Amino acid sequence: MAGTLRSRKRRDISSGPDDASTDNFPSVSHSLDMDSPSSDMEIYAKEVLNNLIADNLPPTPSNFSLYFDRLLEHKSDSLRKQVLSILDLEENNEEDNTIVLEQNLKKGFQSLKSILSSTANLYKNMSLMTKILERRKSELSKHVDIKAAKDILSALESDISKLGTILKIQSGQMKTVYDETAEIVKNVENETIFDNQFGVYNKRYLLSKIEKEIVQINEFKHKSSLIILELSRDLKRSIKNEKATLLMTRTLARLLLKTSRRSDIVAHYGNGVFAMLLKHTDIESAKKASERLCDLVSNSNFFLADREIQLKISIGVTDITPIHSVEEILVSAMDGIEMAYEDASQDYAVSLRNI
Repeated sequence: MAGTLRSRKRRDISSGPDDASTDNFPSVSHSLDMDSPSSDMEIYAKEVLNNLIADNLPPTPSNFSLYFDRLLEHKSDSLRKQVLSILDLEENNEEDNTIVLEQNLKKGFQSLKSILSSTANLYKNMSLMTKILERRKSELSKHVDIKAAKDILSALESDISKLGTILKIQSGQMKTVYDETAEIVKNVENETIFDNQFGVYNKRYLLSKIEKEIVQINEFKHKSSLIILELSRDLKRSIKNEKATLLMTRTLARLLLKTSRRSDIVAHYGNGVFAMLLKHTDIESAKKASERLCDLVSNSNFFLADREIQLKISIGVTDITPIHSVEEILVSAMDGIEMAYEDASQDYAVSLRNI
């Protein structure tokens, strides 16, 4: 699934759900010469830098990357393709590498678990074979005229017994290794950033990013927003099929990844509830992003057997403020979802109760 995240970064950025968030960016006019790629990139980089300075933001790599993506949305298709092709060539994202490592570690743990399971089954079968030999030996003891056969069987029993002892020791050693590995994996999972079930970031990573965004907003006074969304509860109740609901939820996760941009954080908050952290995005832009998400999802039908189901989501929108905690901001967004359910005429609602 890490490949999903990487491919998300290579999409056409113009398809992002938050196009309006760039409306507040100052415009810097330059004539881009499409016959000179290096010159175009230099001019565009200066434009990005000028916008950062105009918005009183430090030209850090993170801010530069964010503005780089946002401003690119308003450029010509040819320039976007040109820039994105260059980004593809040099892309080297540490978070993607971390996700791959997490997945490989979990695969290794699953392999070790399979080995232990196979060893346990082998030991079980050896124990069964020992019982069979005991039964056959008892049957042969009734026939005194086949002493040689009884001797051979006794020797075989001894050999199997020795093998069983060795296997029991090795099985114990394997269990010790398994327990140690399980503890290591558990510790690693406490530090992971990826949700394997839905192919997006996990709750832990989301909370850390919101916390960092609060600090940055306090320092640089820009605006950012958070949206929380889930499949409509009415839709889930009408399906009454857990497997189908899970498949629809995974479809929703893929749609969120497809439409989000590199600066957006898409995460699974838990129990099929997703969150999108929209950096440098005010409430009005977040509302427009929510409208576009609702339209996109509603136009993405899901087929269950011979039944066509129209997907539907509910969204809660809130702003991120430096005077409130991560928990308060999340609760505010959750309140937005509840407000949306209270008004059947809308799919999303804005909650500013944290102000």
